[in-house]
Amino acid sequence: MLKHKEAYDAVIIGAGMSGLVCGCYLAKAGMKVLIAEQHSKPGGYCTSFKRKGFTFDAAAHSIGGYKYGYVGKVFKDLEIGKKIKFFKINPSDTIITPDYKLSFWADTDMTIKEFQRAFPEERERIDRFFSFLANPDIKIFSRIRKWTFKNLLDKYFADEKLKTILSVPLFGNGGLPPTRMAAFVGVKIYQEFLLDGGYYPEGGMQALSDALAERFMELGGELRLSSPVKKVKIKNNEVAGIILLDNDFLLSKYVVSNCDTRQTFFKLVGRHILDQEFIDTIKTMIPSLSGFILYLGMDTQLTQLPEPGVNLWYLFFYNLDAAYLAAKRGDFRNIGGYVIHVSPDKKTVFVFINAPFKNKKYWNANKKKLLDFFIHRIESEAIPNLSKHILFKDAATPLTLHRHTLNFKGAAFGWASTPSQLAMPDLRKPSFIRNLYLTGHWTTQGLGIPGVVYLGYDTAKMILRKQKANL
Repeated sequence: MLKHKEAYDAVIIGAGMSGLVCGCYLAKAGMKVLIAEQHSKPGGYCTSFKRKGFTFDAAAHSIGGYKYGYVGKVFKDLEIGKKIKFFKINPSDTIITPDYKLSFWADTDMTIKEFQRAFPEERERIDRFFSFLANPDIKIFSRIRKWTFKNLLDKYFADEKLKTILSVPLFGNGGLPPTRMAAFVGVKIYQEFLLDGGYYPEGGMQALSDALAERFMELGGELRLSSPVKKVKIKNNEVAGIILLDNDFLLSKYVVSNCDTRQTFFKLVGRHILDQEFIDTIKTMIPSLSGFILYLGMDTQLTQLPEPGVNLWYLFFYNLDAAYLAAKRGDFRNIGGYVIHVSPDKKTVFVFINAPFKNKKYWNANKKKLLDFFIHRIESEAIPNLSKHILFKDAATPLTLHRHTLNFKGAAFGWASTPSQLAMPDLRKPSFIRNLYLTGHWTTQGLGIPGVVYLGYDTAKMILRKQKANL
């Protein structure tokens, strides 16, 4: 029996970064807004947790697009800077291969010169490539919509090792090799994660999500945590509200889903609303890889830790296609590399390895084995004497990521960012259900914190434009 409780102008399902930003803008405009979140804390992948006196960032561990991109604009609009401060890590990222160690600095000219010293024969091409990344002609993207990032690299460079090194951050931030990743997405990763990357909120990633949640409530929004949504109520092909797990029915003119596409349409909306072609499209789409994440709490005696705050990308061979296929099948002994991030306070070490979903039986049997395997591997390849100084160790598997976010197959980056899965309109604003919107990285239109922050902002603007037009 449904219990009719209250009416809202807009209800947002999911308090990830995109949902929080969208909610803030709608509430700021005077709308009555509810965000319903199934987890006990806001943030999605942008959360932190505490174990044995150590604080760990769950997944996201740095921010891009803060100085020049939409992240900075949005946080300024919402006055987030009054609640939390950000500092810049420099360099933001360092790539370590068998032959090279190259960094991305806050000063792009320093980055360019470092790459030119390593690859002098590509000197002019490196300069042209970084100039393109900094100021791309928007018209170019319509011409290269079907290009992969490898197609783009081939346009500029001849050296295969250089092309692979330039692709490593894409493999870590998008889970795809350059032969599969859309050129447009690769360029956005460079602009937002590398050319304007390396920012970190004081207090950790949870502090950022908490600041947005607090601002949302200050603006008049209502946030309900531990409140799973059971259904999106549809009447005459238009949203009517949501039904919570306890059968509370909340009326709403607009519904915004900040959760994964399959859950939104197959579970919350229901297949009976959808035509078969749309169902088949979603069923054939490919999610990104997930991740196996190490969380290590350290004593204060280890002096050989890498530079804190820097994303250290370790690459052990120059074939990212082989690395991708190894990760896809869970062949961890032949994994191509991983990223290591030492917290700014030097108390914790975060390690991310691309991984497949697999089943509960597999991860129950292999989680501890893989945790110990990677600790010893990292000790021999990156951080000598690591195991002697660990006070706490644990890992998140793809099942962990799925449990906390309900993301399909624990996908770390939403749908795989291939050219064929780029900017699909019905995954943002379904044409067949009025006043239903999707936001976040499952829309195929944004990746990482910069992408989902922009989508939250843009989704709110779409709704506010429609509101104004209907007055």
